[in-house]
Amino acid sequence: MKIILSCGGTGGHIYPALAIADEIRAHHPEAQILFIGTHRALENEVIPAHGYDIMNISASGFHRREIWKNAKTLKDTLEGASQAKKIIREFRPDLVMGTGGYVCGPVVRAAHKMGIPTAIHEQNAFPGMTNKMLSKYVDKIFISFEEAKKYFRREEGVFLVGNPLRKGFVVNERAAMREKLGLDPSRLTVLCFGGSLGAMKINELMVRLIGNLNGAEDIDILFATGKRFYDGVREELAERTGELKGNIRVFEYLDNMPEYMAASDVIISRAGALTLAEITACGKAAILIPSPYVTGNHLYHNARVLADRGAAELIEEKDLTDEAVTAILYRLKNDPQALAEMEAKSRSLARTDAAEKIYGELKEYLVSGQ
Repeated sequence: MKIILSCGGTGGHIYPALAIADEIRAHHPEAQILFIGTHRALENEVIPAHGYDIMNISASGFHRREIWKNAKTLKDTLEGASQAKKIIREFRPDLVMGTGGYVCGPVVRAAHKMGIPTAIHEQNAFPGMTNKMLSKYVDKIFISFEEAKKYFRREEGVFLVGNPLRKGFVVNERAAMREKLGLDPSRLTVLCFGGSLGAMKINELMVRLIGNLNGAEDIDILFATGKRFYDGVREELAERTGELKGNIRVFEYLDNMPEYMAASDVIISRAGALTLAEITACGKAAILIPSPYVTGNHLYHNARVLADRGAAELIEEKDLTDEAVTAILYRLKNDPQALAEMEAKSRSLARTDAAEKIYGELKEYLVSGQ
């Protein structure tokens, strides 16, 4: 049995693919699983670290504003299609699936042309351009939000499953993870990140917030800047704050996010679909700061789902201040019952069986390919 999974660019595309791969391997340990991504992208670090092989093709996204750059995009697309076809011909998969990123376009389209069963997974309520384009070619479409269905314009073969999660997010062992990570169980532990690539506005907020809370005896801050921002953030913290005290930890990136999320009390983050799936699977209270610069403002609508149900506080960028965030943190620190209620409401929104549902729908192709 052979499967190709294609994904690229951000953790929001990569980690669902890994969760699907793990689910397939759990049922079929003998399965050969190959990932296809792009050169010099996050997938080339994360996927091998999880024990899977990856090959790369040329691919780049379309530019809506700088139109002249699309000449390179077209060149990459043509090269990528040829490279994808060669990989598929040599690997001979029983199934090809894309979980997002422009690399999926040439891979899934090539598989379709070669008569190989295909599928895609869409994480967001507002589908990306690549998945909308591929929807007319694939056998099955998996979505995470009911709202996404209307964009695919087909009645058959669309399945609402949620976002596939790595197994670590499903088990919330706060005390055990705090002991493992050396965190004080008596403090409010706050985890902040801006997605796999980082987010400048959140990083600017955290520099100010750390200035206020550096050395605080009742709050621990775990802050992942994103690799491209790490050096700049550390320099700014050194200038504004000086030496960081023991209650502050700053990271480039957290590959073991399930452990850090399980250990935390409050999450400060954007509102990507996968992030919200992870937050609710862990049953965590959250402060969500959606980026206003995304298509359809879909991160705001994602965040509203949690905020309207009392599982999160939503702060738009135009209203974002370190004072507002500090006030929320201390309110939750001083009112354990309010924190517990937010956690319970968060957990009630969780969907933790997406990978199992996807496997169930794909099993007909995988079993026939044994």
